[in-house]
Amino acid sequence: MKKVVLMLIATVLAIGCKSKSPTSVKLDQRMEKMMDGNWTLSSVTNPGGGFIQVNSFQLADSKCFEGSKWRLNANTNKGEMSLSTGDASCPAFSSPITWYRNKNNQFVLKVLNAGDKAKKVRDGYVLDVANQTETSFDLIDMVDVGGRKSNVVYRFTKN
Repeated sequence: MKKVVLMLIATVLAIGCKSKSPTSVKLDQRMEKMMDGNWTLSSVTNPGGGFIQVNSFQLADSKCFEGSKWRLNANTNKGEMSLSTGDASCPAFSSPITWYRNKNNQFVLKVLNAGDKAKKVRDGYVLDVANQTETSFDLIDMVDVGGRKSNVVYRFTKN
């Protein structure tokens, strides 16, 4: 009998202490609706200013994202992002995306290749959301710089 009780307690503790992945947390549909629309990534602030190069979303230097256009549709959780090249060091890029906002105040993003379905894409990005208003919000990515965790802040403004 003691063994059964101990097993039940151990099972409850194991289940109760299990961490939740950002993809298993419920959606925050009210906050998603505030993100619906067309946005411009107006500024990127990274640790060390311009001295440290950060490769954002495994696509390009973080500064190449300044001025990029993002369309977010809260009804379908789909959208599109496009980088416009201002200089030769930044690639032109456009891609469909899937996204959602969870109740842990996180923005979950997948960059898709043309024709790909989100369920086929295994890699994605989880960014924290801060300073959200009707006309702006920040996405914060945690990066490792010389063994220290630092924030890259992407500032979005509504078009």
